[in-house]
Amino acid sequence: MENNIKKFVIIGPESTGKSTLSQNLATHFKTVWVKEYAREYLEKNGVNYTFENLYEIATGQLVGEDVVTIKLQKTNLQTNILIIDTDMYVMKVWSEFVFNKCDNRILNTITQRKYDGYILCNTDVPWVKDNLREYPDLETREKLFHYYKEELTEQKTPWIIISGDYEERTKQAIKFIEGLM
Repeated sequence: MENNIKKFVIIGPESTGKSTLSQNLATHFKTVWVKEYAREYLEKNGVNYTFENLYEIATGQLVGEDVVTIKLQKTNLQTNILIIDTDMYVMKVWSEFVFNKCDNRILNTITQRKYDGYILCNTDVPWVKDNLREYPDLETREKLFHYYKEELTEQKTPWIIISGDYEERTKQAIKFIEGLM
């Protein structure tokens, strides 16, 4: 059944509403979603991470995606849509931004995992402070946004940029997903 599952990934800089959007989309499509593992990892291990820790975080993200995919396959939901908050593009951009390099295993995974659509969250919502976020300034957030956009333009999976308030973003993402179904 995995081949029947349509996977949509939410990406973008921190505090652009990825988790909120993921939850809203899962509710709308009556499905499950994959949470961002980095948040769980940093809450448990602290925010002083190393380059090597990023591969651990990437691995945790992939395991989470696989576990939720299996859960969706075994559940009698009326949907075949899976919403994923963050993927290896996020790990790549973050790694290159912070450490100026990326683990080849992350890069290889990008070429191996296939998705049905990417939703890139713009920086036009207010930054919300929390203990895990590192870049509150709009200039850095916009720079990161452009790195994500560049990644998406260099691959073949359909993608969209969503903007506006959380309700507008949700509507745009629903329309995008429905258009690909």
